[in-house]
Amino acid sequence: MSYKVRFWEIRERPDRRKGFEVRWTVRGQEKSESFLTKGLAESRRSKLMTAARDGEPFDIRTGLPASEIWALKQRTTWYVLSREYIAQRWDRTPGNTRRTLADALATIAPAFVEPGVAYSAPRVLRRALYSWAYNKNAWKSDPPEEWQAALAWLERHSLPVSALEDPDTLRRGLDALCRKVDGTAAAAKTVKWKKAAVNEVFGVAVERGYFLQSPLSGLRWRAPEVADEVDPDCVPNATQVARLLAAVKVLPGRGPHLHAFFGCMY
Repeated sequence: MSYKVRFWEIRERPDRRKGFEVRWTVRGQEKSESFLTKGLAESRRSKLMTAARDGEPFDIRTGLPASEIWALKQRTTWYVLSREYIAQRWDRTPGNTRRTLADALATIAPAFVEPGVAYSAPRVLRRALYSWAYNKNAWKSDPPEEWQAALAWLERHSLPVSALEDPDTLRRGLDALCRKVDGTAAAAKTVKWKKAAVNEVFGVAVERGYFLQSPLSGLRWRAPEVADEVDPDCVPNATQVARLLAAVKVLPGRGPHLHAFFGCMY
């Protein structure tokens, strides 16, 4: 950002379709926008000059005042923002962390959409997000046609960044982390990992100017308790354990030690 902004007179270019050019410089770098009519050009020049007189810094790369940069960022959707994060962090992220990120973002993205809408094939959408949208290695080729349709739907319905400061919207997204695709409860440890990944995306979004602070800060939300039920069919009964321990006990070497070890565990 820079406060060193200078404006030039509108330049008329009759050989161009948009023949009226607004020109200005930001820290010596020339910027311009073209318009069909002189009135539109004068209006745009006046707006930029007002921003400069009000003390707004201008972005050196785009040449736009800070208020316009902020407005553009607020219109950015969660889908675009999360993919920007993947593009930025992918190359220096370990493989296991990549999978966790992709899984977390593929889970929450379908929840950060306009209220009342849902994709007709959630498994297809989840697979498209996990295997392509949040997998930078897959961007070298186009996704399958079925995935393209799912991702196009998400692009149309993904919420803008400005909507993610609403606590109810955030809770809806975080609640989605607690469920599998089939609607059953996810393991508590899985929810914890996914939430940490999403929190990291919000943190980077703050660094890049999408938020003044992370919307998750101060949000009163806790993952629901998950009852860890044990399937009786997967647990040996007392008779089976007795036979197992007897077989371990007669093993040569550390057999007696293992007999005591597994006996205590049981």
